[in-house]
Amino acid sequence: MKVSGVGRAEPGALWSALAAADAGWHVFPCAAGSKRPALRENWQDLATTDRGRVRAWWARQPYNVGIACGPSGLVVIDLDVARDRREGSDGRGLDGPASGADALQRLCRAHGQRYPAGTYTVDTPSGGSHLYFTAPETPVRNSAGRLGPLIDVRADGGYVVGDGSLIDGRRYAARGDFLPLALPLPAWLARLLTEPPALPEITRPLPALDRAQGRAYALAAFREETRRVAEARVGTRNDTLNRAAFSLGQLVAAGLIPPLPVMTGLADAAAQAGLPADEARRTIRSGLAAGARKPRPSPV
Repeated sequence: MKVSGVGRAEPGALWSALAAADAGWHVFPCAAGSKRPALRENWQDLATTDRGRVRAWWARQPYNVGIACGPSGLVVIDLDVARDRREGSDGRGLDGPASGADALQRLCRAHGQRYPAGTYTVDTPSGGSHLYFTAPETPVRNSAGRLGPLIDVRADGGYVVGDGSLIDGRRYAARGDFLPLALPLPAWLARLLTEPPALPEITRPLPALDRAQGRAYALAAFREETRRVAEARVGTRNDTLNRAAFSLGQLVAAGLIPPLPVMTGLADAAAQAGLPADEARRTIRSGLAAGARKPRPSPV
């Protein structure tokens, strides 16, 4: 088992890694001062609760703490902060919430639910926070923006950086003096994260065009949708991609544009926006399939 780098362990990170392992959470080292896994092999396969292995890893250098959500049975809600706030602005002029916490508060009010406080919470160097919950029986996927702007979800296949880690000299810090204890994910949040995402209905019918004009219309729509995806803001990216795939899936089903360029173009646009490749692929497939079930009428 190879781990990159040299040096000695930072005591706070080691203590946090051991505390997480004692809680049954599978940990692995991230590079010192970074969110990047330090293991050369698959981090999810090697993440462990074994105290001896944890001590051996952190004896080598001051690693940050990675927590693999899937093996740990965790769903972590990552509440980010709008870039304007991170850079010292008061956030005026934003067209959305100033933070993921604000967005989650709005979501709670919209569903008549209490804010999910009281679970293990880690404040992040950006000014945001991670809320840890035990995963429900129905699998939850990683997502970005599904619950709202500036809210990401890390679950099976994802990981978070844990308490005691340092990024640019700023610490991930658990709130309070209690040890890691995650409450169950509230049922209403679990439903929102496991139900199929809401998709737009058929938008407007195609104008009366001949076949050549219809294809030109579809290509113009393709250029516009990929532009929107590439320029989507953090917190809106997954939803924008989902809607673009749905809309273009309607045109693919109408025979106005082939599917492969659409999939490739949307994947490239999602990468420009910063969406993880696996997450983007799932969203594209889902959106295209849903759009194909409601094709736009094809011009004669």
